[in-house]
Amino acid sequence: MRVYLGLAAKRPGADIPDAMLHTVRGAIDAAFPVPPEVIRSREWHRPGISMFAWTNEPDDSRQPPLLVTGHDRVTGVNGYLAAPGEVGRLADAPKLSTEAVGGCFSVFRATEDELSAATAIHRVCPVYYTETPDVHVIGSRALLVHLATGGDRVEWDVLALQAMIRQGYFLSDETPYRGVSALPPSTTITVGSGGRTITETPLPTAAPAPTSRRQKKALVEELAGALLATVEPLRATGEPVNLALTGGRDSRLAAAVLHAAKIPLRATTNGLDTHPDVIIAGRIAQALRIEHTVIPPARTEKKDAIVVEHPLARAYETLRTCEGMTSAYESIVGYLPYNARPTMSGQSGEVLRAGTFLLLQSDLSDKALSRRVNTTFLRDPALFSEAAGEHARELARPWQKRPGLEALDHMYVSYRIGRWQGASRAGSLRRGDPIWPFLDNRVVRAALGLDQTWRLSEEVIHELIVTLAPSLRTIPIEGKPWRFTEGRRYYPWQRRPQFLTAPKTGGGWNWRTSPGEALTTVLRDHVLGHLDLLTPIVNPDEVRRLFAEPVLKKPTHAWHLYTVATMLSGVYPGKAPEGLDPIHIPVPS
Repeated sequence: MRVYLGLAAKRPGADIPDAMLHTVRGAIDAAFPVPPEVIRSREWHRPGISMFAWTNEPDDSRQPPLLVTGHDRVTGVNGYLAAPGEVGRLADAPKLSTEAVGGCFSVFRATEDELSAATAIHRVCPVYYTETPDVHVIGSRALLVHLATGGDRVEWDVLALQAMIRQGYFLSDETPYRGVSALPPSTTITVGSGGRTITETPLPTAAPAPTSRRQKKALVEELAGALLATVEPLRATGEPVNLALTGGRDSRLAAAVLHAAKIPLRATTNGLDTHPDVIIAGRIAQALRIEHTVIPPARTEKKDAIVVEHPLARAYETLRTCEGMTSAYESIVGYLPYNARPTMSGQSGEVLRAGTFLLLQSDLSDKALSRRVNTTFLRDPALFSEAAGEHARELARPWQKRPGLEALDHMYVSYRIGRWQGASRAGSLRRGDPIWPFLDNRVVRAALGLDQTWRLSEEVIHELIVTLAPSLRTIPIEGKPWRFTEGRRYYPWQRRPQFLTAPKTGGGWNWRTSPGEALTTVLRDHVLGHLDLLTPIVNPDEVRRLFAEPVLKKPTHAWHLYTVATMLSGVYPGKAPEGLDPIHIPVPS
């Protein structure tokens, strides 16, 4: 994981105050969620401009280096480039832009008279910015950007937190920290003699659906070429990529990409030998002639109850890792020392299928799509104060004016990827830097240029798989049939793509969504005990009603409220809470 921060004095000829430089150096322990002893740093200073960089990578073997230094400039890449040598293009471009560069990254650059940073098309590697009366601040961690301004304590943007309670992540460019904003997707921020400028490149407008097999083939081959370019960094690792493989669509495509690129891989699947995921993953591995390891679930004796960590400890670690932009309802990957071993999964493959907002839709009428936009921004209106409701309506208005398919497609990239994943993936990035083929800058740009209904039909991802790995054509998928086969007529000589569905079992119980009385009491006491802090954005009577029953009926909302209450109460940032007893939760018989 890498962390960057840049400072630029507003007044020509002015220096960055020494006190501010000292504040930045002292703030990194709070802002970088790894043990302080594993953090390495570099700095670059010129009159009026400074760049800081930190990492928990144990050495300088990863490319490009933490800071790439030229005769009059320095450049840092947060994430990875499909071709590490392209850092030279980013360093030397007259105007910083990520548009034509492959990889999953953001970039920070300082010269003798300019500070700039840029996001990729999905901003999953974020850039945050703020300013003081004297200095512009740009960085990759929102808390660090906020602390750099030198305040004695964190100032929360309480109204912005209404989205955290509604959805568990942000549906805007806001952050929890007053005055700190997230840079939009595909956007460059530049601070120079002319002041601060922000230049945004709109997300691509989808072309009409192709009407001929030739058009479809050309578009699929273009997207396949972009996917192949994403895995080039893995060629230099010297060992096989460990792919988390299931029987589904997205990890199968990841396997097909590695296979077509002739990059060695091995596959791992979690589950019982009788589960369709394991069966189908085994067939995929056999067809691609790769090693396949099955990890069965741990056998445990039946228990009447499980023991979980106290919610306050869980919330603290989530806030520390995700900076208050992910709810403690989510299970964040815990810290382990950095490991350069190459890994990959099918995560975020939904972007090739028009995103989760559209995948949830069975009705694609204009009215239904508009309702989905409204529900996303304005969920559970009775729970919120009038001020919070009006703020949410203001955020929703620009999206309500756009065509429904495009709105939900771009909302998925801007918020579900850019804000939710942009925050939550910090947990896994502490452990290493996996390649994310479906979050490649050029892949996402190419995907957004394809008609949403065509992507939603899943024909695009199916054709990508059979183009890159023809031997997978006849292997069924796990779960529901391919969407494009529904209602399609197949002649006797044609092969209909097959699928396998796992048998329904009594599994699926989750302690977070079935909290029992003991955990409900802990969540209730904490939220109601800090209700005065939440009152600017919630309706207190509705919050009390939410917790009125002995066992929560809407536990997701309760976790979101608990997270925000913990944030506002001052637990974070600071020392981790101690002396918390674990919670015993009964397991349904």
